[in-house]
Amino acid sequence: MANLEKYRKFLKAYWWLEREKVKTDKQKKVPPPPLQKPYPATDTLIDLLAPENMNIGKKTVFAAIKDRKTHRKFSRESLTLEELSFLLWATQGVHEIDKLGRTMRTVPSAGARHPFETYLLVNRVKGLAAGRYRYLPLEHKLLPLAAGRVPEQLIAESFWGQSFIASGAVIFVWTVIPYRSEWQYLMVSPKMTALDAGHVCQNLYIACEAIGAGTCAVGMYDQERLDAMIGADGRQEFAVYAAPVGKVQGNG
Repeated sequence: MANLEKYRKFLKAYWWLEREKVKTDKQKKVPPPPLQKPYPATDTLIDLLAPENMNIGKKTVFAAIKDRKTHRKFSRESLTLEELSFLLWATQGVHEIDKLGRTMRTVPSAGARHPFETYLLVNRVKGLAAGRYRYLPLEHKLLPLAAGRVPEQLIAESFWGQSFIASGAVIFVWTVIPYRSEWQYLMVSPKMTALDAGHVCQNLYIACEAIGAGTCAVGMYDQERLDAMIGADGRQEFAVYAAPVGKVQGNG
């Protein structure tokens, strides 16, 4: 139990005292990191449906929260591009960029730092080729990374034998770019990041319920394998959370 206490400390509020002893890069007037991971200007992006053009997800908030549950069984039915657009907007969609250069999104984030990038392993989405993609929230578009479905065996191995994950129509993988939060919060940023990750995945749960789909939050994975799968360097950016999404089959 004594060994566990040092890990529990990061969940407590003590680090705020440490933060007061050192100036943050924000306080030093260092420019903030980019709101979004850069990509080559020559890359071809894939359009998603704009929120104002979506005609799905009409289930009431009350009903979506009441019916929300974890699902580990998915049908072979494909998601539509509209449904995927809705899920991406619901989890990281940008409402506006304020006068301080911060993004106001569909999920809260400490200091509006939004330290995550969203990657997709696409298996079955109508109108979208199977492959690996990154969501660009500022443009509300997809950036293709690699063509072709990731082998189920590789996915299972990357998630320590949790084979149900590969059966999802889409697998969401969120990475963190730590410096986005560290720029403002220094040693408090791991706590802030953990809280922010929960906000994002809960929105995915509610959004899935609203369109008759299901998901399962996953925190157990092989760090190096998953980072390599999505192209994260493992130091300045690394995977922190994942969730397969699919149409519901059985009771989950």
